[in-house]
Amino acid sequence: MSKEENISNPDLSGQGTLYVVATPVGNLEDITYRAARILNEVQLIAAEDTRRAKILLARYGIKTHLTSFFSAAQKRQAPALVAHMLDGESLALITESGTPGLSDPGHYLVAKAVEAGIRVVPIPGPSAALAALMVSGLDSYAFTFYGFIPPKGGKRNRALNAIAALPHPVILYESPHRIRRTLEDLLARLGPRRVFIAREMTKLHEEFICTTLDKAIAHFSEIEPRGEFTLIIMNS
Repeated sequence: MSKEENISNPDLSGQGTLYVVATPVGNLEDITYRAARILNEVQLIAAEDTRRAKILLARYGIKTHLTSFFSAAQKRQAPALVAHMLDGESLALITESGTPGLSDPGHYLVAKAVEAGIRVVPIPGPSAALAALMVSGLDSYAFTFYGFIPPKGGKRNRALNAIAALPHPVILYESPHRIRRTLEDLLARLGPRRVFIAREMTKLHEEFICTTLDKAIAHFSEIEPRGEFTLIIMNS
């Protein structure tokens, strides 16, 4: 273990460290050795979903104290977490699944920690966007990660128009109850463009579909969409 990662001792300033930890998107075996060790050694874990976090921690016998840190409350909760770190406690930030800050809570706490002079350390690992890209067969020299597009109104229209104007592939996340509408909106702007669809990655019902937007709509009109989706919209 390097001196920098001996988190049982704060740095010379007496402050703790914020570890931004990627966790599995589905299969719990995808956690890294380093992530499991960090989660076991910090004084506190801030989790987007403590119920999901407890399942992961129990799997690896990690008994670190959990506190809830979800999107709607992060501005209210961040000051107390920063205070803990200024007092010398190290903290791990995890999202419901995957990498914090990518369409998940995290960036606000990181920004406040940096503002306070607290050391922030990334613990890289699973990401649904990159996992889908890995198996898409796409030459990924350039792409745009959009995450979840707004669900309605002008913000949604502006996002869809921006996606249509991009010259390279776009990666989106979508929920099962909005997937058909999003595919329809994309078809209206892009025509029958190719799309790679990843569903329930690393889980029991993992599925990959390489098709076109119009055929994807037909598919999910016959089969009820279930699980979490990652879409890669091709540029041609």
